[in-house]
Amino acid sequence: MSKDLAKYIDHTQLKPETAKEKIEQIVNEAIEHEFASVCVNPHWVPYCYSRLKDTSVKVCTVIGFPLGATSTATKEFETRQAIKDGATEVDMVINVGELKSGNEDAVKDDIKAVVEAAKGQALTKVIIETSLLSEQEKVRACKLAKEAGADFVKTSTGFSGGGATVEDIKLMREAVGEEMGVKASGGVRDYQTTQAMIDAGATRIGASAGIDIIKGGKGSSDY
Repeated sequence: MSKDLAKYIDHTQLKPETAKEKIEQIVNEAIEHEFASVCVNPHWVPYCYSRLKDTSVKVCTVIGFPLGATSTATKEFETRQAIKDGATEVDMVINVGELKSGNEDAVKDDIKAVVEAAKGQALTKVIIETSLLSEQEKVRACKLAKEAGADFVKTSTGFSGGGATVEDIKLMREAVGEEMGVKASGGVRDYQTTQAMIDAGATRIGASAGIDIIKGGKGSSDY
């Protein structure tokens, strides 16, 4: 059961103060437990790739993180560099301000630039930052991500308060249909919450408490 559950988890460490020792730890844990990926800031991608290239564990990184307010050109460059460094999954943050301004073309074009930069080389997950959005905005963000050709929609960065909820996962799954992935991230710290997210439609879980989750325990941080 723990191995099956581990395949859902992006074993995550995105805190700004993270030292190499911690990155080494999550890589070792990911190898041991066969997590889906490790999710780290771009600086750590080359190291993680060097350790994981001969394993089943993927290297995931973040783009435009955590605010989503960098330029589209910057996100595109960041994506290409991350892939060059060994990432095969990229989690990008949408331009939340443009979404709230009703400028859907800008949001879609921003996502599409990352999707195109990653095409054929890396999965693209789109972080919509649910805690900052109305229900209508959540649905629209998901639909824009789908229209732009992304592989997943994802709830949260973990840096803007709130986090994944069962209700949001159900809403996002309904918005994108069955063909896209849905990633629950932010506040997922224990087995029960993880299983509830999966039951609601999540196909990936982002958590720094991966070890606690697969052992049925409770973790202490959410990103």
